[in-house]
Amino acid sequence: MPMKIIPFVLFAFLATSAQAALPVTGKWMTQERDSIIEIGTCGTTVCGRVHRVLKMMPNGQPPIDVNNPDPALRTRAVQGIYIFNGFTDGGTHWNGQLYDPKSGRSYKSKLTRNPDGTLKVQGCVGPFCKTFKWTAVK
Repeated sequence: MPMKIIPFVLFAFLATSAQAALPVTGKWMTQERDSIIEIGTCGTTVCGRVHRVLKMMPNGQPPIDVNNPDPALRTRAVQGIYIFNGFTDGGTHWNGQLYDPKSGRSYKSKLTRNPDGTLKVQGCVGPFCKTFKWTAVK
C-alpha cells in the first residue's frame, strides 16, 4: 500500500469508530400514547422503565404483566418495570433488549434519535422488525 494512502485509511477508520449515537435519555410518549417511558443510564449501559401508564384496563385497574413468561411475575404492575435493558452505543443507534409486556416477549432492539427529536424504537425477531416513533415528553 503506498504511503500516501495509509494516513487517509487511518483517518477514515478513526472517524467512523469515534462516531457516537445521539443520546436517547429522557421521557418518551409511546406511539400508542398509552405510556410514558423513562430512559436513563444503568451503570455502563442505557435502560428504560415504564414511568407512567396512561391507559387503564377495562376494569379500571392498572395493567399487570399478565403475559410474562415467568408465572411469578404475572401479577406485577406494568408501571415501574424495566422494558429496555443493556443498551450500548452502536455508533448511529443504541443496541439492546426490549421487553414488551403486552406480548410477554423480549426482542433484539435498536433505539435511534431522529433529527426531528423523535425516537425510533425498533424490535426484531430474526429478520422481521417492527418500528415505532415516540415523542419526547417535557
